[in-house]
Amino acid sequence: MRDKEYVPKPIDTSEVKLTPEIAALVERLARNTHEVWARKRLRDGWSYGAQRDDAKKKHPDLVSYEDLTEGERSYDLDVVSEVVKGMQALGYAIVKR
Repeated sequence: MRDKEYVPKPIDTSEVKLTPEIAALVERLARNTHEVWARKRLRDGWSYGAQRDDAKKKHPDLVSYEDLTEGERSYDLDVVSEVVKGMQALGYAIVKR
């Protein structure tokens, strides 16, 4: 049983601005995030279904990244963007070889 209310405390990324090159990287990584998620679901026996059904292992997001709803693409972009911004806020740099 939880006695305290959970209060999220993410890394402050409000001052981090992504360059166009890093923003393009975020887009590519968001696409990859979806691909990794979908591959795992498919390996676990899930398949496409118009409605999510955990018992039947059906999921409406088992489609290409381009076919995701704007909301789902936005979710992946936001997650990856905050990871990249978090790295930069902590002093790390992303350098292309």
